[in-house]
Amino acid sequence: MPEDPAPKVDYGVTPLDVMASMAGVDFVRAMFEGRLPAPPIMQTVEPFDSTAEPGVVAFHSIPGFRHYNPIGSVHGGYAAILLDSAMGLAVHSALPAGSGYTTLEFKISFIRGMTQDTGPVRTEGRTLSVGRRAATAEARISDAGGRLLAHATTTCLVFGLPATSPVGS
Repeated sequence: MPEDPAPKVDYGVTPLDVMASMAGVDFVRAMFEGRLPAPPIMQTVEPFDSTAEPGVVAFHSIPGFRHYNPIGSVHGGYAAILLDSAMGLAVHSALPAGSGYTTLEFKISFIRGMTQDTGPVRTEGRTLSVGRRAATAEARISDAGGRLLAHATTTCLVFGLPATSPVGS
């Protein structure tokens, strides 16, 4: 019997009350393990081999032709999705139950271009500082040879999540 080439991933948005009930690292791990839905934006980059520890997340992705811009290389938005996701999830993984975050700003530096021939890339996000109201993080994308392709920094707003989802959600 032929083997299924890739496990089915469920995409969706986790209800706020479920998210609020979990420590951040447990929430991120549950997403990575498929016990909670993956964010719909991740359909575009199809991450795999994802890991999470408090303040640190890593995952792999493969840039492809579908990510190309008009000049024949991988669009910068592909790297932006990977970097913003890694930094945000690193912040989330460091938060206690009942806390959430949103990105206030981020800066990306593109070092080397990517093509469909680049092969798997690794994105790692790591917190720099996590406080009650703000958090900062950094992330890096590297190729299989360890060469830096892009890096970024972010500032996130940290806030309390409601204990229950709004009526009608």
